[in-house]
Amino acid sequence: MTGVPASAAGGSPQAKEAAASMSAADLDDAGRSPRGGKLAAAAVNQASVWNIANLLTMLRLILVPGFVALMLADGGYDPAWRSLAWAAFAVAMITDLFDGHLARTYDLVTDFGKIADPIADKAIMGAALICLSALGDLPWWVTIVILGRELGITLMRFLVIRYGVIPASRGGKLKTLTQGVAVGMYVLALTGWLATLRFWVMAAAVVLTVVTGLDYVRQAIVLRRQGIAEREAASQETRA
Repeated sequence: MTGVPASAAGGSPQAKEAAASMSAADLDDAGRSPRGGKLAAAAVNQASVWNIANLLTMLRLILVPGFVALMLADGGYDPAWRSLAWAAFAVAMITDLFDGHLARTYDLVTDFGKIADPIADKAIMGAALICLSALGDLPWWVTIVILGRELGITLMRFLVIRYGVIPASRGGKLKTLTQGVAVGMYVLALTGWLATLRFWVMAAAVVLTVVTGLDYVRQAIVLRRQGIAEREAASQETRA
């Protein structure tokens, strides 16, 4: 209904014009105007928090306390419990490979995912490293170097985000893969040549951790300088 009496609608031209204008207003209110259409499209295009990518991220977060419990069960040295802990760690690392890919491929990126995904990554890796060091399987300095680098780079990304985003490099992806393999080998109760192999894999992970960390610092410095220069140039143009 337009809210105009039938008698008025069928009367003078002015009344008909009023009825037509009110009908157009009703269309706008119903969301069929161009502005309403854009708002409706934006609402449809916004990905739900309960999508497959975020569910995988939440699964990884849930696995963290489960992994710690399995890792420390029966004193932390039982091969059977360590194997179960490795399985939980492997599932967490696999979901890390898929959730980001699914979010980008199927447009499932959400604010929750942007925050929760890096937290889940750091949580499972940090829990594994701390458990290994607490059990005496891994020197504490290795844990400090890896976790210090991860937390430092994350903080640095937030500090320079006003100037731009530092993209993930191939070296960074190789570092993540090497860390996952090395930590996974340490979680398992390996002996013999496999125990020797895991030492060298961890050494490679530490080297990649430091090298890629320094590269990210360099990128952040360059990005900040470029951002400051662009702002100064824009400011000078505005004054001119």
